[in-house]
This record gives sequence, structure tokens and C-alpha cells, in this order.
Amino acid sequence: MEFFNDNGTDPLKPSLFELIAQEQLRDLLQPALKYVLAVFAQRYPRYLLRIVNRHEEFYAAIMLVVERHYLRKHNASFAENFYGLKRRRRPYIEAERAQAAVGGLPSGEKLGDREISRSLFFLVIIPYIRAKAYDYFEELGGGVSSDILDESVDRRQLRTLADESWRGKLRRTFKAMYPILNTGFEFWLLTWNIAYLFDHTPFYRPWLAWMRVDLRRLGVEDFRAASLVVNNAIQPSQRKGLYAYLSRMAASTPQLLFDSLRLLLPTAIFFIKFLEWWYSPGSPARSMSTSPLGPPVPPPKMLTPHPKGIPVDRQSYGTCPLCRKAINNATALPSGYVFCYRCAYDYVEKHKQCPVTLFPAKVWQLRKVLV
Repeated sequence: MEFFNDNGTDPLKPSLFELIAQEQLRDLLQPALKYVLAVFAQRYPRYLLRIVNRHEEFYAAIMLVVERHYLRKHNASFAENFYGLKRRRRPYIEAERAQAAVGGLPSGEKLGDREISRSLFFLVIIPYIRAKAYDYFEELGGGVSSDILDESVDRRQLRTLADESWRGKLRRTFKAMYPILNTGFEFWLLTWNIAYLFDHTPFYRPWLAWMRVDLRRLGVEDFRAASLVVNNAIQPSQRKGLYAYLSRMAASTPQLLFDSLRLLLPTAIFFIKFLEWWYSPGSPARSMSTSPLGPPVPPPKMLTPHPKGIPVDRQSYGTCPLCRKAINNATALPSGYVFCYRCAYDYVEKHKQCPVTLFPAKVWQLRKVLV
């Protein structure tokens, strides 16, 4: 077993860890883009709210264009090109080591239209279908804990699950089969990873074996060919004058934009993750800035109970004043008192006030308490 494939047998064969790293980069692009859109949608909801609500379709459309460009120009996906990898049509007879180490792709090993279309299907369409299936599974309540199921899932969805029509049966079947199918799919991919790690197959994904396409490292000749393309694009424009140079630059602007994504997107992901960590409640930056004597502004005091309100025993912590049981899914009212979510929701929806202080309250003012 060669973890980094540096034993000299095939210097251009990538290790499994390189392949997993490029997949992790690809998985980070969607949540990072969604986070940016959600932040800007708060300021421009008229223009971006629809995009945020249809984020999977928007992301799939963008990646379809980006991945198609990289597959046609670099014979690799965006993440593969970032990690210095390329795709090739695997030859039936492997070249000798001296020839394989030179780099570059012979004309017979470059990706054709059939390989590009199939690669786009597995790079864009399959992840989109899996994302939509996961969202639908969450919508049906499949990923929600049983103790908060009644608070997080709309009652209409629960009645839909109890429907005895053929649509209700299909929903219940999907809810029961999705975890099994998803686990089986992940285990299938794991077996191919293990087989690739122990050199039992040259493909780390089953669809690559079906397409007869494997992944290789970029060689010296690949980088030399890329630099020659850039030089040939600039030098003729310099000889023909400024106008020709500007016209050539305008024509090559879309390609420059796509090529710049190789550096801009990973940098943006790092910056977003850094901000997410920096403003998280448990970040070391916040703990260092917090005074050991407590917060600079003390929290507001709880309102005193009203004589006509329900009595509250201040010694019994963790007990809901309404149902007199242990608090389930703790929720605070504007008055500062904590109840079960269902108890507080039903009471405020009916009486429009806090049951202890009789302070006016509305349903949208309920706040979950995260412990």
C-alpha cells in the first residue's frame, strides 16, 4: 500500500488523500455561496430572496457553466484543477514510466464531448439530486429529533404523512428508504476508496470506471504548455498595438474570469469560514475579549409576577410554570420567564400575554433557549 504513490511505479498517480481533499473543497463551495447570498439577501430581499429560496438550482446552474469550462480547457473539474489534477481517457495499454512521467495528454486521451457530458452529470446533476432528496427528507421530519418534532414540523406536513392516499404512501416509503439508500451509497463509495487505496483499481469512483476516465497529476509539460498559451495570447497583441491588445483582452475576459475562480473561490471560502469562526459564541476571540468580572451590561431583571398570574416557584428550577413538568424545548417570553415551547405557544396564541406577569406578548416574540 503506497499512501502517496511515491514509490516510482507511477509518479503521476494521485493519492487517495488528494482526491478526497478536492472533493471536500467542492463540498465547501455551496454552503459558502449560500451564506454570502443569505447575508446580502437581508439588505436586498427584493432581488436575492428568490435566489436564496432556490439556492440549489442557482448553484447547479453556475457550477454547470464553471465545470464545463474547466473540463473543456483543463480536462479537469474546478476542484481537480485547483489541486493540480487532470482527467484522461484511460488507455487500454499503459505507457512506459519514462513516457508517463513527461506529462501532458496525447490527443487520444483528451476528454471528448461524451466524457465531458458524463462528467458534468456526475459532478453537477447527481449532487443536485442528492441535495434535493436530503431537503425533502428533512421536510418530512426525517432528520428531526422526536422530542422537538411537534415544534419544528408544520402540522399540515404531519397530516400529509398520515394520509392514506398513494401520495402519502409514497412519502412514507421515501422517508423509510432514504436513510437505507443513502447509507448504502456511501458504503459503496467507501469500498471503491479502499480498493483504490490498496491499488486494486485505478478508479476511486465507480462512474469513472464506467466512463474509462482516471485522474492524474499535472506534470512539468502541463505547466509549460499552460504558460505557452498565456504568452502566445499576449505577445501578438503587443506587436499589433494598443487597440488590438484591448480587443483581445475584451474577448478573453470570460476565460480570465473563469480562470481567476481558481484563486478567488478558495480565498473567499477561507475568509467566510474565518468570519464564521470569529463571530461564533464559543470562539477564543470572544472569550479573550470578555471581562472575567462578567458582561459590561448586566442582563435585564425578570418582571415581577402579577397577582392575577399563575404562581411561580422560584426554587423549582427546570419546571414549566404551566404544565408543572420538566421543561421540554425551553422557550423564553419577553418577560424573561421560561416555559415549554408548546405550552408557551398555545397560551400566547390564545391570551396574547405572559401567563406569569400578564405582560403583552406575541407568538413571534418567543425565543428558543439554547443550553
